[in-house]
Amino acid sequence: MSPEHIDDPVAPVEEASEPVQGRTGRLEEEGDVAADYLEELLDIADIDGDIDIEVRSGRTYISIVSEEGDDSALQALVGGDGEVLEALQELTRLSVLTATENRSRLVLDITGYREERGEQLQSIAEDAAKRARDTGQDIALVPMSAYERKIVHDAVAELGLVSESEGEGADRHIVVSLPAS
Repeated sequence: MSPEHIDDPVAPVEEASEPVQGRTGRLEEEGDVAADYLEELLDIADIDGDIDIEVRSGRTYISIVSEEGDDSALQALVGGDGEVLEALQELTRLSVLTATENRSRLVLDITGYREERGEQLQSIAEDAAKRARDTGQDIALVPMSAYERKIVHDAVAELGLVSESEGEGADRHIVVSLPAS
């Protein structure tokens, strides 16, 4: 049994008839709109940063990194536990929706936070899988964002275990368990 991944509330339903070229063009447009929005935000906040746009796996990835190696100003845009980053990502998605009338699944990263957090989430998934195997018990994890839960669900599935999201709103979390025999 494969875990469900219905955690991205703004995931568009892509029509099979849309040519790949059309999707790529739409994603590039999405990236341009998002970059313009974020550039304006950085200007207003008087924060220096370089914006990189990449399209891969049917998603637009936007990264903001320091121009001069000093990430301290950009760290404020990440916030504790990435909550400011999550909010900025949602605002950027809304900007894209307003400009293009298409829902966006773009991913925003600032100073490599998501990459570093992805490594932490992989470790959390491995730890939970080991504890589930060792104890035979279901292991409940701390609440996470939809994006983070997806990373953990994927990692747990790769490890051959089962994961499910439970709870509502800010209390939504993952429970890792052994596969049914």
